[in-house]
Amino acid sequence: MSSVRINIVANMLGSGWAAFLSLAFVPLYIHFLGLESYGLIGFYVTLQVLFSVLDMGLTTTLSREMARLSAAGNAAAQDMRNVVRTLEVVYWVLAVFIITAVVLTADWIATSWLNSNRLPPDVLGSSITLMGVVIAFRMPYGFYAGGLIGLQRQVLLNGMKSAIETFRNGGGVIVIWLVSPTITAFFTWHAIAGVIAAILSRMVLWRSLPRANGRASFTPSLFRQLWSFGAGMSAISLLALLLVELDKIILSKMLPLDELGYYMLASTVAMGINLIIVPLVLAIQPRLTQLVAGGDVTGLRQIYHMGCQLMTVLVMPFALGLCFFSEPLLRIWTQNADIARFSAPVLSLLALGTAMNAMMNIPYALQLAHGWTRLALITTSISVLVLVPALIVMIDKFGVIGAASIWVVLNAGNVLLTLPIVHAKFLRGEYKHWLLVDFLRPTCVVLAVLGLGRFFMPEETSMTGEAVWIALWVTASLFVGAKVTPVTRSYISRKTAG
Repeated sequence: MSSVRINIVANMLGSGWAAFLSLAFVPLYIHFLGLESYGLIGFYVTLQVLFSVLDMGLTTTLSREMARLSAAGNAAAQDMRNVVRTLEVVYWVLAVFIITAVVLTADWIATSWLNSNRLPPDVLGSSITLMGVVIAFRMPYGFYAGGLIGLQRQVLLNGMKSAIETFRNGGGVIVIWLVSPTITAFFTWHAIAGVIAAILSRMVLWRSLPRANGRASFTPSLFRQLWSFGAGMSAISLLALLLVELDKIILSKMLPLDELGYYMLASTVAMGINLIIVPLVLAIQPRLTQLVAGGDVTGLRQIYHMGCQLMTVLVMPFALGLCFFSEPLLRIWTQNADIARFSAPVLSLLALGTAMNAMMNIPYALQLAHGWTRLALITTSISVLVLVPALIVMIDKFGVIGAASIWVVLNAGNVLLTLPIVHAKFLRGEYKHWLLVDFLRPTCVVLAVLGLGRFFMPEETSMTGEAVWIALWVTASLFVGAKVTPVTRSYISRKTAG
């Protein structure tokens, strides 16, 4: 099995385990803490994503440099160690800044931004302060993981990540179940887990680097050299994060925390699709970078189309399954018919928008492999300018449904407008192949299969019966989609012939 495929499998298993833990425990969080406290957890997730813009593209830069330098083997060992040391010093300065910024603004956020009916201001303030600690240590954890991705040590990374997420999520549930069913206890535990994760990931990355004769050193000139790419990535990251999180930011101001809780519940499920997207991108991105560096256009074209086809085949059955079966899935998961009924339309829209967003990821990885960030910067800038007034108007008129509908329109527009430009610049003549073979062919058959499954779904059945029905039709759509797509069809043929 090739290294790319091994990394894809490892990433899928690691991300799948993390997804299982987070999704399985959400009903327990709501049970022990209440929906309003879960809405506060949703605000924490949004705050974490917003602060990640301070990454300034450093994680992506580290991953790209590790992939590029690793092609030279041990000859680049000293350079690799200097890159890690230089960027990690900057990163830990950012971590200190995050803690300081959150502590100084915690009371203002608690009293002037959030709309809570049950949680007192002092509890909100303490929780927000703890959020700052959690975020400050989770970011270095992600940074060091980025280095392991660039080194293509993704089997090791996912083993570590699985252990950390089990400790973080499992311990969090035990704390609010047996120690203290409060939101401050929840965030205290996550702060402890964050410190441990940052220390462990740092140790694993440094031990994974090739040995060099000299000591790793902070090199200001190296940082200036890498800053051009990192600055472009930083701007794109800021705008992209705004696109993803603006709905939640504006909702947290315009609507009560319990309604934000309903929206975050649907968003948590829809964003679970990222657990398919991210492993694929993380496995393919370093390989694309190496092929571009080596000038292998034929290999680049093959890996690119393989990635795009795998993305469609794996994402569309689950995303469209969430669209068609949103209410029964939420009812099965939460065991609460009222929550399922309120959140189902939001989930359908968010899942559809996330599926469209998934189609942009491999083309975006192609742009990064060439070090080209201009198109992403332009498109995300325009999108943010349009998004803010659109969200305010739609949330005011339609509430959470309005926010979710904007997500669909935004991502559909990006797919239609930007992908022809990407292909024209880097893979001239390949857009038609992407549109017809990589995307439309598997998507249409998956849509047809799941549409039939929803149309013939029995109205009177148990939750177990619903779960089996949905699982069978999603599996069938996955198999049919794989059979009509060249990369997966050839793989199935080889396995069945063997």
